[in-house]
Amino acid sequence: MTVKNLAIAVLKSAEPADKVAAAHFMFTQWKEKNVTISDTHDANIPDIPGRPALPELVDPRDVKRRRIGTQAGRIALLHAIAHIEFNAIDLAADMVARFANSPRIADDKRREFISDWVGVCADEARHFTMINERLLELGSHYGALTAHNGLWQAALKTSHDLAARLVIVPMVLEARGLDVTPGMIEKLKSVSDVKSAEILSIIYDEEIPHVAAGTRWFTHICGRENSNPENTFKTLVQTYYKGALKPPFNDAARSLAGMPIFFYQL
Repeated sequence: MTVKNLAIAVLKSAEPADKVAAAHFMFTQWKEKNVTISDTHDANIPDIPGRPALPELVDPRDVKRRRIGTQAGRIALLHAIAHIEFNAIDLAADMVARFANSPRIADDKRREFISDWVGVCADEARHFTMINERLLELGSHYGALTAHNGLWQAALKTSHDLAARLVIVPMVLEARGLDVTPGMIEKLKSVSDVKSAEILSIIYDEEIPHVAAGTRWFTHICGRENSNPENTFKTLVQTYYKGALKPPFNDAARSLAGMPIFFYQL
């Protein structure tokens, strides 16, 4: 077994339970040092990961929004978060499968790089499970509502460039989660959905190290290539991200993730 093939197995798994199990299996096998990094017999990396028949994927403008004060509204919010976490499993697995052997990572840091993203993949699988279990408690489940495919589009756009992937996924998209999640937690508390708020609080705390990993490996690449991190970040955002980075920003959480303000105050 190689960790690259285990990551590909995560990507190819279609059913949520299978994808979650594959993510945890990769984490366990890597942690116990039962696998090598890769070899010449590794399978091809799929451009499109396995997906269940539901949820139906629609244009982001067609995803219905409901008021959080109703149970239907809370279910819609949690379903959207479950979809984000489900995609995040694949995004982390693709980081391992596609970039484990990247020459842009120093050889003496390669195992550390892989360990970070194998761990992120397992975290995202656990986050998805927590949200889906909460949906079941509320009488729903992942796949009951529509969703969109915007997150995976970010992976496709950056599949050829590790620095771009690190910028767009953890440093832009996941960092945006740090900006908006505290507000969602407070709204859930205001309608007495304490259990959902507690789950989001756990996810919020654990997403900070994910953003930190993205920031750390991006600056590692910049250091090895003698490129200015601020200028490189801004160039990659302008190239691969549709639209501008918009405030308000959670400066405190971003600081905990080691992200200087000059990165995102464009």
